[in-house]
Amino acid sequence: MSDIWNKMSVGTVCVTAGLTGLLSFVFLAVAIGTDYWYIIDVSNSRYNYGEHWEDLNSHSGLWRICEGKNACIALIDPFGEENESVPESQRHLLFMQKVFVILLPLSLVLLVLGGICGLVSSLAHGLYMLLFTGSYFLLGGALTLAGISVYIAYSKAAFAIAMSLYGHKLFDNVYIGFSWSMGLACLSCVLEVIAGALFLLAAKLTAVQQREQSATI
Repeated sequence: MSDIWNKMSVGTVCVTAGLTGLLSFVFLAVAIGTDYWYIIDVSNSRYNYGEHWEDLNSHSGLWRICEGKNACIALIDPFGEENESVPESQRHLLFMQKVFVILLPLSLVLLVLGGICGLVSSLAHGLYMLLFTGSYFLLGGALTLAGISVYIAYSKAAFAIAMSLYGHKLFDNVYIGFSWSMGLACLSCVLEVIAGALFLLAAKLTAVQQREQSATI
């Protein structure tokens, strides 16, 4: 009866881990593909922008910035030749942009590979495969967190440059912050870590099951 309980527990934990990893992938994919990581809302600004103030609102993602309702333009390509015209004082922004546009899509790819590893290890109930998959997801979560952290640092550095160029008063009562795309990326990171922890738990249960089987022989 104990063996049956252990097998059911390992299977349940593996299925839960797989679904958690799948949700993590979906949330990160949506976050990477949408443009609401960072928003600027001037509706409460003390400056009078006239009846077209909505056109001054903007929201941006990893790849482009959108002003108003429809106008979206691509962000500068951090790997392109036009980088030569960027002032030396702003080159650190390009470096950070390179980092997060590499880390976050890479993390998405690693989630796919992790899902394959999770499926194989769950079907095989292999101890070392489960340990590897759990560690893999934890590493992927750390990679996603690193990408998010670099994006946050990039946004703060860009805002600091804008403040130095245009002055503090221009930004009085202007809401500037992160939005739901960033929230999805953070949630994806948390779910990825949970998936890794669940696979490690499945490995622990498998080890207990194997010891019990050895003791009965």
